[in-house]
Amino acid sequence: MSTATRLKLPVGIQTFSDIREGGYYYVDKTPHIERLVNQNKYYFLSRPRRFGKSLLLDTLRCLFEGREALFEGLAIHDKWDWQTQYPVIRISFSDGVIHSREALDQHIRELLDAEIKRLGLTLENTTIAGRFRELIQLAHTTFSQRVVILVDEYDKPILDNILAPERARELREGLKNLYSVLKDADPHLHFAILTGVSKFSKVSLFSGLNNLNDITLDAPYATICGYTDADIDTVFSPELPGLDRQAIKQWYNGYRWGGQDVTSVYNPFDVLLLFQKRQFGAYWFESATPTFLVEILKKRGVFTPSLDQWETEPDLLGRFDVDDIATEGLLFQTGYLTVKQVEEPMLGYRQYTLGFPNQEVETSLNQALLPVLGVDNAPRERKTLFTHLRAHDLAGLEAHLKALYAGLPHDWYRNNPIARYEGHYASVFYSHFAALGVNVTVEDASHHGKVDMSVDFAGHIYLFEFKVVEQLPNGTALEQIKARGYADKYRAKGKPVHLVGVEFSSQKRQIVAFEVETLPHSGPGAALVL
Repeated sequence: MSTATRLKLPVGIQTFSDIREGGYYYVDKTPHIERLVNQNKYYFLSRPRRFGKSLLLDTLRCLFEGREALFEGLAIHDKWDWQTQYPVIRISFSDGVIHSREALDQHIRELLDAEIKRLGLTLENTTIAGRFRELIQLAHTTFSQRVVILVDEYDKPILDNILAPERARELREGLKNLYSVLKDADPHLHFAILTGVSKFSKVSLFSGLNNLNDITLDAPYATICGYTDADIDTVFSPELPGLDRQAIKQWYNGYRWGGQDVTSVYNPFDVLLLFQKRQFGAYWFESATPTFLVEILKKRGVFTPSLDQWETEPDLLGRFDVDDIATEGLLFQTGYLTVKQVEEPMLGYRQYTLGFPNQEVETSLNQALLPVLGVDNAPRERKTLFTHLRAHDLAGLEAHLKALYAGLPHDWYRNNPIARYEGHYASVFYSHFAALGVNVTVEDASHHGKVDMSVDFAGHIYLFEFKVVEQLPNGTALEQIKARGYADKYRAKGKPVHLVGVEFSSQKRQIVAFEVETLPHSGPGAALVL
């Protein structure tokens, strides 16, 4: 058991001085900051919500303002010129929801006026672009140092209106009017960084500001936000007794920016609330219901078993605009998928494989998707599924799944954009198990209508083969599991392995076959395989 002193947990605190002066835990990000400020001048960083972007910007603000006492004991303290102080202009769109161009313009004026007052300046221009331009120039002249620009949640007004494209375009133009000032302000700027959730096209939003260095996927900055395993085991070691360390990793770790070889990170919001409440929960997911995301996935008929094996290219990860939102870009930028693997089959060409970062996201997103897949009363259905799995009741499992499919709207598939309606039923099959939070592995999600998966739960392994037949069962689902040798790699685990062939009639739209074969095992316990 750790003997280190327990400090206060900085839940929701985004002010660097409060954390450093208030006796809170702090993970030192200044090594990243030192590299950031010494290597370039203009940056863009995308991270999902509640990942510490605001705290990062406030730390930069305190650093450039020369508040040395706050950095004592941190890595950057002895490497910074504390005699030089820079005028800092910080603009944040994190508060409030804006639904019109008029309201946005008024909000921007208020933000600029607050900075003008804080810096003790008097301006003559009245337009937004004019005042921002004059503010930068006058701050440079007045303080005899170039200006630092920090923009937090630069994209929030657009994202808040993304389901109303016409309004979102109006707000995009309003933000473009502000950000375009930076293009010609270079002689007056020392450093600038914009952070947000999404990466909007430079052409559509920044109007020529093409010198932003996008570090979102740069390996050296993979851990600039979030906590690493080392952080959990050192900084937060006093909080670990009484909690399952491996479960913490499984539930909350796994976000990667830059490829499978970079250090993965935890969402700070999840970790801090776990330590505070002392029980596991979907804290990050539940902090903002992804209504927009679920609606998009519904409209596009996303085949849910493919979510953990989504192959894409780099340009699609960054393709995000009001009129052109790539599904993989949306899922990646909002934090519901992360980089699992990067391959470079030829020089200059990269392929990315995306997947769920952790158990929290996989379970919670599938729970949110079940109602739009046609499953009524999903919580009750999950409870029934759990009851049968825990008891290893295969007959009860068969009855449950047959009833679940019988309850789906008979003509649901006609309104479902999934290319073939069997893809819908395969999605229901996978998402129903994934939403329960059991250990589900999809073996092959490359074709609609197929969902070959394994479930390892309560000492049993279940291997499932799902097939769509014309009307009557043909017994090939179970035979296919045997022919492909799916069970071979599970035998050594010493658990009972159940082979389950499920056949679904495309005409009757029901499960017409549910065949089970249990393989002998050599060790204690059992495994459930679907």
